[in-house]
Amino acid sequence: MTNGQQTWQQQEPKLVAILRGITPSDILPVCTVLYEARFRAIEVPLNSPEPLASITLAREGLPADALVGAGTVLTPVQAQAVLKTGANLIVSPNMNADVIDVAVAGGAVSLPGVMTPSESLAALDAGASGLKMFPASVLGSAGIAAIKAVLPADTQICAVGGVSHNDFADYMAVGIQGFGLGSSLYRPADTVQMVQAKAEAAIAAYDSACQR
Repeated sequence: MTNGQQTWQQQEPKLVAILRGITPSDILPVCTVLYEARFRAIEVPLNSPEPLASITLAREGLPADALVGAGTVLTPVQAQAVLKTGANLIVSPNMNADVIDVAVAGGAVSLPGVMTPSESLAALDAGASGLKMFPASVLGSAGIAAIKAVLPADTQICAVGGVSHNDFADYMAVGIQGFGLGSSLYRPADTVQMVQAKAEAAIAAYDSACQR
């Protein structure tokens, strides 16, 4: 198992901050407040402005226990470019075995997007570190629970897409412990103080849901 995968397995809470649209000038202030709030995984989607520059700055500026990388990674070439920044997290909206291969070979966590049992099992067979159930708002907690029932018991699942901290309890009730938070956590117009407040609210909701 690679270092990145070990980090993912050990992380708690498993909350991925999806910073779509962030710029290099904003990445470090935003990532700093997210890390201080206990977010340990940062995703910069590749359709953001200068994503590789932002990923490089975040990787260099955050402690070693943080996972930092890219989302919306669609091709092996993109995955390779991301890994050259020192990233250790590759997230995709789809299941592409070649992207998974590049991520795993490079010591990064691979979270491909899946929506069906067939895609889920194919991703695991390809070596994915975990599954990004996407879009979670369409599947719902019941839909993800039905898919989870046919997967290996130790499968790491993240609910992503239309998910906010208000949904944690419903998903946790069916055994989902990982979440990707996008627009409910960060929008390009947000101030650092706004992101900090939303991050702290998300962590509080996560801790509360865990205690139920």
